[in-house]
Amino acid sequence: MTAIIDYDAGNLRSVEKAIALLGGDPVITRDRETILKADHVILPGVGAFGDAMEKLNQYGLTEVVREVAQAGIPLIGICLGMQLLFERSDESDGVPGIGVLEGDIIKIPDTPGLKIPHMGWNSLDIRPGTRLYEGIENGSYVYFVHSYYLKARDEAIVAASTEYGCHIHASVESGNVFGCQFHPEKSSTVGLSILKNFLSVPREV
Repeated sequence: MTAIIDYDAGNLRSVEKAIALLGGDPVITRDRETILKADHVILPGVGAFGDAMEKLNQYGLTEVVREVAQAGIPLIGICLGMQLLFERSDESDGVPGIGVLEGDIIKIPDTPGLKIPHMGWNSLDIRPGTRLYEGIENGSYVYFVHSYYLKARDEAIVAASTEYGCHIHASVESGNVFGCQFHPEKSSTVGLSILKNFLSVPREV
């Protein structure tokens, strides 16, 4: 079973459809026991960092996500969901993130000729040997929608990066914790391959 954490985020149904298409068993839930029994956990997200953390705290889910990370359950954050896994964001100064990974979420700088939010297809520079990108060609295109980007404290956890007015850490992989700034569920066959790779990561015993 794949638990998709429900904290009123916007992209729940598209993630659910993608997992079902891959033959998975997606369950949209905010129930702690269901989440901790799952083989894989997805933290989706569309919206503002501060509002999302308020909802996660309101539903008691911030600590549940930390428990998932500590329990060795494969966990992936998507778009805002990835940003929430880190410590802080320029978008909501003074609001702590979940903090299972170290790094800052920074506003994409104004650059002549580039629109913010960054919406559209960008190519990935993939780090060799990552589980999330096994069998995926370097330079593959995925779909982004965001105004803020990750700068991870430890570059060793960066699984893929892209360029959009600055160097963006587009994806992370640290033990059982993964993240994609882009939307794999909206990134055609490449995105489905990334999600399939995530679903193949075993839960630690």
